[in-house]
Amino acid sequence: MALDTSLSRRSFLALAGALPFALKAAASAAGKVPVGVELYTVRDQLTRDLPGTVTAVAKMGYEVVEFYSPYFSWTPEKAKEVRKLLDDLGLKCHSTHNSSTAVSPENIQKAIELNQIIGSKYVIVASAGQIAGIDGWKGLADHLNAAAATLKASGMATGYHNHQTEWRPVEGQRPMDVLAASTSKDVVLQLDVGTCVEVGADPVAWIESHPGRIKSVHCKDWAPGEGRGYSVLFGEGVAPWKKIFAAAESVGGIEYYLIEQEEGPADQQIQRAERCLANYRKMRA
Repeated sequence: MALDTSLSRRSFLALAGALPFALKAAASAAGKVPVGVELYTVRDQLTRDLPGTVTAVAKMGYEVVEFYSPYFSWTPEKAKEVRKLLDDLGLKCHSTHNSSTAVSPENIQKAIELNQIIGSKYVIVASAGQIAGIDGWKGLADHLNAAAATLKASGMATGYHNHQTEWRPVEGQRPMDVLAASTSKDVVLQLDVGTCVEVGADPVAWIESHPGRIKSVHCKDWAPGEGRGYSVLFGEGVAPWKKIFAAAESVGGIEYYLIEQEEGPADQQIQRAERCLANYRKMRA
């Protein structure tokens, strides 16, 4: 997906109007874990107008954004334009989502360059690709360890973002347990709450069992029932958020939260992102 990061006049005016919101959000967040948005939440709008969409989430009060895999097609020049946009809005980008190939030896220098430009420290692998058996998951762990060693020299780190698959036993073992046990402490375990809950795993127990490794959490909710699933907004599903936040902030090593709204009408993504943030603020008040 090619993204046009040039600022239209409309986007520029919107950006200027967003500055007071960004400054207010930054001030109110002092001493608190910042809340951000995984931009897949607003993917359709982002594809059409990156500057306008990023400006919109800043105006809502989000403090952090996480770009997902299409960012890897950017040139350094485009990344610099995006960084200027983030700086002007007072937004931070602490991490990106990537395929496993992005941290392979032939691609990792590009990942380092793009992430450093936009200010991201964590190059998170969000797709394992085709994995065969437990040995395949151990192989992925080796891949993450190698990437972690390379990134550490640049003051960066890699990590892994779970989906449902990693919680389902393979040969009597959960892949997430294998990944956690087989990777160094430098590899971040980015917890996607919704997929964990859907499969019946305990997100609180997971956090408490891996102190210091849960640098970020995807605040995605889930609820059983037809027409619900991942279409429920943050705070309106069955995830035990208060216990999750308590565990993340007491032992998990949390640095920032990322709201992700995965499903719902494409023409309501911006509005749903705003409602999720309102629910988050109400819960955290």
